[in-house]
Amino acid sequence: MVAVNAWVHLGPHRWHPLTGPLAAAALLVLGRAAGLTWQQLGLGPGSLGRGLLWGGVAAGIVVAVYAVGLAIPATRGRFRDERHRIGGRRASLLARLTIPLGTVVFEEVAFRSVLWGLVATDHGTAWAVGLTSVLFGAWHVLPAIDGARKNSPDGVVPRAVMAREVAATVAFTTLAGLVFAVLRDGSDSLVTPALLHWATNGLGVLGAALAWRLLDDRD
Repeated sequence: MVAVNAWVHLGPHRWHPLTGPLAAAALLVLGRAAGLTWQQLGLGPGSLGRGLLWGGVAAGIVVAVYAVGLAIPATRGRFRDERHRIGGRRASLLARLTIPLGTVVFEEVAFRSVLWGLVATDHGTAWAVGLTSVLFGAWHVLPAIDGARKNSPDGVVPRAVMAREVAATVAFTTLAGLVFAVLRDGSDSLVTPALLHWATNGLGVLGAALAWRLLDDRD
């Protein structure tokens, strides 16, 4: 997981849609070799149907929140991430391909499937929820550094500002990991957090691109 994290943020971006599924498959093989059942991995019988139901509701809530946020000028500015000041076609490609394959597939298999199953088997669900959430937050240190630099006009970020950005990102993603973990436990399906994860990230990119488009059109 550490190697994949470094590769994703330091290696060529064009390989992300391939890296995610391959690394996820390797982790699933590792999980099965460790004795985890498909049920313990969140991929047991009936998990698809439950996941689509729970995840669909969760994703629908995200859609509603994003729609309201973009519709209100006072909150629209919060969507303007410099990393996603891109055209609609590129934003759509990121949302439909790069994010689900390069980010969601691997992270969900890593944190809410294999790691979850290993910890829950040895220490119980509470430990699985807590540990995977904290590690999921720590996983986003490199993205936080990258985001802070790209959102800075000259790419230079003071150390104190960088520390605040990283701390805020880690705190937020730890909370997000907690939500994903609770949904994973409640639905007993990996599909549920995966759908919510995609909705949060993928629709977030589309929302950011739209927010910049609305600003440019106004100017």
